[in-house]
Amino acid sequence: MKKLLFLISTVFVFGLLVSPVLAVQPTDKGFNDYGYNYSARIFSGLADGVDKKLDGMVWGSPTYANDRLVMKWNAEWDRGNDEGWTDPNGYDAWENNEWNGAVPNGSGEVWHYKIKWVGSTLEESPRWVEGGYPIWGQFEVIMDQGTVGGEHMWLTHGVPSGYNAH
Repeated sequence: MKKLLFLISTVFVFGLLVSPVLAVQPTDKGFNDYGYNYSARIFSGLADGVDKKLDGMVWGSPTYANDRLVMKWNAEWDRGNDEGWTDPNGYDAWENNEWNGAVPNGSGEVWHYKIKWVGSTLEESPRWVEGGYPIWGQFEVIMDQGTVGGEHMWLTHGVPSGYNAH
């Protein structure tokens, strides 16, 4: 009897260790076909998918389609998008883009951007930091650096370059 219990328990434990665990991923969780994981606020995939079209192009151009892209953003970015960036009290929204074209059939360019919401007054905003540049009417690029043709360059380095440094 002891041998039978030992055998059954051994088979059971072995089965737990070597059999795959099948978990059903909720439909609103995890990465979609384009590379977005909205619940984690991240995009990770080919740049081809960032425009939500898998057509070998990024917004109509094939130049960067094979590059890898990782984007991260916070809940305030989602709130701003949902509200059309109209809250008079503002947003602590930020986005981080890491672009890697140093991959097979890639563009060869590597870039890192940090972008934050500052409001429509841009340079006059108390959230603005010295050294950034405006983008999209209400945002500031506080870091823009990368490599092209083997040459590293800084196009923008806001000081301080933290997202909530205001």
